[in-house]
Amino acid sequence: MIIRPEREGDFTAIHEVVRLAFETEEMSDHQEHILVERLRQTEDFITELSLVCEMDQRIVGYILFSSIKIVGHQKETQSLALAPVAVLPAYQHRGIGSKLIEIGHKQALQLGFTSVVVLGHANYYPKFGYQKASNFGIHLPFDVPDENCMVVELEEHALQHCSGVVHYPEAFTI
Repeated sequence: MIIRPEREGDFTAIHEVVRLAFETEEMSDHQEHILVERLRQTEDFITELSLVCEMDQRIVGYILFSSIKIVGHQKETQSLALAPVAVLPAYQHRGIGSKLIEIGHKQALQLGFTSVVVLGHANYYPKFGYQKASNFGIHLPFDVPDENCMVVELEEHALQHCSGVVHYPEAFTI
């Protein structure tokens, strides 16, 4: 298993990994592969946090962390959005998604980011330290079940004085 930043020659494989990973996902608009392409065109895209997993000489997994802000009444906090994390169906349940998240978190911290927001499965993300965002007074700008909106502090107390609404890049809403 090799995890590394994406390269330009990986774009087609990433597109297919993400498309196939979400193809049968119930809680999806099935546009995650398009979201990745749109985010690549923004200033919120961070090349070092667009990671692929290679196995058997092919790309089988992908994760992207994009720059976001949490905007409160008196404070704006820089953070990251994790979206998407994807693994080819034939390679799922082998720890690839977990490894992508763990390495992504380490990379993010090395780049100076101290928190991540995710909209995802309430049973999956807590094992990586994610908690309900509402525990921190953080909310998404749209209605979703509270248990699916989560955050993780990559640095202890990173969100201690943070509350507000997550502001996603426009690419998320097109």
